[in-house]
Amino acid sequence: MNERHSRGVDLANGTLHHRIRADIEGKILSGEWAPGHRVPFEHELMAGYACSRMTVNKVLSGLAAEGLIERRRRAGSFVRRPQFQSAVLQIHDIKAEVSGRSQTYGYELLSQRRRKANAADRELLSVGPRTGILALRCRHLADGRPFAVEERLINLAAIPTKEMMDFASEPPGTWLLRHVPWTEAEHHISAMEADAATALGLKIAERSACLVVRRRTWRSGETVTVVRLIFPGSSYYLVARFTPSQR
Repeated sequence: MNERHSRGVDLANGTLHHRIRADIEGKILSGEWAPGHRVPFEHELMAGYACSRMTVNKVLSGLAAEGLIERRRRAGSFVRRPQFQSAVLQIHDIKAEVSGRSQTYGYELLSQRRRKANAADRELLSVGPRTGILALRCRHLADGRPFAVEERLINLAAIPTKEMMDFASEPPGTWLLRHVPWTEAEHHISAMEADAATALGLKIAERSACLVVRRRTWRSGETVTVVRLIFPGSSYYLVARFTPSQR
């Protein structure tokens, strides 16, 4: 009799666990609870569902493991902001990437300067001392929030239609993908702590973790552009899918 009673309690708790989880998931996935929304505290959920702390904790732990919420010590649980995913070995148009997630894309040109290549430029672009370059710094937004800060050098000698460039209104990556076909590219992926300028650009705290993607592209052996993209480390990650190499 005791065994049957115990099993009945377990089944009831299991059903209640799924009900609580389904309720919270529904509010998050429907958008009723937006990113950053505070999930009710454990004691509030316990009172609302007349259940134990263990049941509530199991629900919240499962939601956190799936990336739907984040649990902050002493502060409670909050709906997690969506993470952005990108393939390592592809060159993405950030505008299309953001729009493809049903988010509103925004773009801001922070600075733009034409100059002759200095020593650092020549090393990065493999160009001569009198080569003209364009140095750009811009910010990409997703739903009004900073998505990435971009720092880019463009080799003007490799650009066939300089007169058409208008980076005040169009992102440089979008324009380059459309006008200057590339034949080779490389990526360098690293991490950094946000310095003052990066923290200001991404609207995060100084020394916050950031993901950095450095990309260089060539066309028939000539360097076209070198770009550094800096993403908030808490909201972006990279993934690559591949198969074993054949020997």
